[in-house]
Amino acid sequence: MIKFTLKCAENHRFDSWFQSADAYEKLAKAGMINCAVCNSTSVEKSIMAPNVQASRSKSTGGPAPTDIATPVAPSTPSVGHGALTAPASPAEQALAQLRRKVEENSEYVGMDFAREARNMHDGTAPERAIYGEARVEDARQLIEDGIPVTPLPFRPGRKSN
Repeated sequence: MIKFTLKCAENHRFDSWFQSADAYEKLAKAGMINCAVCNSTSVEKSIMAPNVQASRSKSTGGPAPTDIATPVAPSTPSVGHGALTAPASPAEQALAQLRRKVEENSEYVGMDFAREARNMHDGTAPERAIYGEARVEDARQLIEDGIPVTPLPFRPGRKSN
């Protein structure tokens, strides 16, 4: 068995076990490996640090210390029970579903979010569902001015209109 850290085109990272490197290649070519967060089949192996076990220490009989470890980022979603087609936890599933709904039913306005939200509130732009990015001080000013905005618990997947 071999464990690979994988990432999709949206830069979601997750780990999965395969019987061998050849088994991974075969499944990847067949499009049978999906992102655990967004279900994308555009998945590739990520750069990984090897987890090297040193030989047993001759003096103590126990394992020798090693300077090499496999780091795991706290934001890396883990994949439970070998499943690659769905997020690992109910929270990740809910987040993925929320993201899909926002992206399907809203217009991405990028860094123009604060301006567009203000224009809609003032009646100088047509009302519609939008999402995008704003500096903290711009978002705070929108809220102080009574313009309803809500932070999203994910980063936008695209960076252009």
